[in-house]
Amino acid sequence: MLKDKLKYISILLIIIMVSCAKRGSITGGLKDTIAPSLKMSFPENFSSNFKEKQIKLEFDEIVILKTLSKQLVISPPMKYEPLIIPTTASKYITIKIKDTLKPNTTYSFNFGQSITDNNEGNPLNQFKYVFSTGSYIDSLALGGKVKYAYEKEAESFISVMLYEVNDTFNDSVIYKESPRYITNTLDSLKTFRLENLKAGKYFLVALKDLNKNNKFDPKTEKIGFIKDFISIPNDTLYEIELFKETSAFKAFKPTQESANKLFMGYEGDLTETNSRPKITLKNNNEILSSIVTKLPKKDSLQIWFKPLKTDSLKIAITHDKFEKTFTLKTKNQKKDSLTISSINPASFKDRFALESSRPLVKFDETKIKLIDGDSTAIKFTKSYDEFNQKLYLDFKKEPAKKYSFTLLPGALTDFYEQTNDTLNYQISTKELEDYGNLKVKLENVKSYPIIVELLKSTGETVASQYIEKETSTIDFNLLDPAQFSLRAIYDTNKNNQYDPGNYLQKKYAEEVVYLSGEIDVRTNWDVEQTFDLSIPYTPPPKKDDKNKKKKNN
Repeated sequence: MLKDKLKYISILLIIIMVSCAKRGSITGGLKDTIAPSLKMSFPENFSSNFKEKQIKLEFDEIVILKTLSKQLVISPPMKYEPLIIPTTASKYITIKIKDTLKPNTTYSFNFGQSITDNNEGNPLNQFKYVFSTGSYIDSLALGGKVKYAYEKEAESFISVMLYEVNDTFNDSVIYKESPRYITNTLDSLKTFRLENLKAGKYFLVALKDLNKNNKFDPKTEKIGFIKDFISIPNDTLYEIELFKETSAFKAFKPTQESANKLFMGYEGDLTETNSRPKITLKNNNEILSSIVTKLPKKDSLQIWFKPLKTDSLKIAITHDKFEKTFTLKTKNQKKDSLTISSINPASFKDRFALESSRPLVKFDETKIKLIDGDSTAIKFTKSYDEFNQKLYLDFKKEPAKKYSFTLLPGALTDFYEQTNDTLNYQISTKELEDYGNLKVKLENVKSYPIIVELLKSTGETVASQYIEKETSTIDFNLLDPAQFSLRAIYDTNKNNQYDPGNYLQKKYAEEVVYLSGEIDVRTNWDVEQTFDLSIPYTPPPKKDDKNKKKKNN
């Protein structure tokens, strides 16, 4: 009997040893997808008659705070930000309040998605800690969505604010004071919901608050608003369109960039041809001959003047309501030289253009020759954009042809009476079959005129048509193959361009409508596309959304 038992024990030990020696991989089971949860808090969440200076939150697992500065929204905003610790992994979060709390006020700390479990990063979505310094928690709410007036989609982290309309309220409050209530669209939403509100009358504003000071900076930030005051309680869902205001014109003190050229930075919009500042250059009391042009891709003007000996110059500028005179000490510097470069699109639609490094003043068309590949002279027309220093040479192009422009010495004369050397440019056009054509059928246009723009997927405008009266179709022909989209602008003030709104004037931006989806134009294709302006733009689903749909299916 004992022998049998010993034999049994020996076999069992061998099995255990073999099991321990067997090599294999450790499996950890299913991945943790459950977000952490609040276990307890002191004071308790949704407390009234709150008088503490410190809040302690305990969670059911170890958590860590991620991108707290972006995600956390405190409403009403506090003048002195609370200290929230630790920044390392812990089961506890402590909030130390540094501000003096307002009486009879409900405060909320919305952590967004900043609280995540330490191992898998599962976020505790939209966790809020709420308390009231009064005897009850305010429970009213207001909701809606935000969009950009001009761009297709609004950016993330748009602040939505309510200002209390009382005896001290005025239009300048958004520049100087924090709002009564605030929320944020965070990084994945275009909707908003303001909660724990008190009944009353309010002004509703949305900001892309770049410097995060809860105030409007019109130089850099987009704004949207609802003109009429809002009474709460209110179950209306509001849509707020944000736009970037056009700054009032302002010029800054010029700098000398070369012997005969000044740079002058400015703020404001100078895109309209009738929107050019008047600049007068003086040497003592003598008015100097000068030309003003735009510095490419910069908000700066170039002021060109003839060579002279002087210690200083006076530059007087007037534009709209702006008027100022600057004094500039001059210095000896290197002179500019004349160079000519081509803007040479191989396209039927675009004009051949030349860019000059200095402004041009004279053109001798007898010294400009255009011939085709058969050496046949081709007629052309000339136009010069002085402000942008571009010379356009336009002619009727034919498919699959080569053209040659020759500019003999003296064809172009600049402001300093310097002329060009011999210049030669080659232009080639493609076969018609290398292009595609697009016919757009317009539907449900509310009013005219409208601007219909064809855009590349990068957002660059390829072509534009100004439609002043009702029409059923418009054509965009001879397009290089690409993915395109459409944008329509209701040109309310009939100035042939999009105009943003203005906060102080309580003026909304002109309405812009985008086509949902893209248009595939290929070589040798004729594409027809319906553009229904009554249908709002719908953004494409994100990749995550597509994956979710596949899994659900």
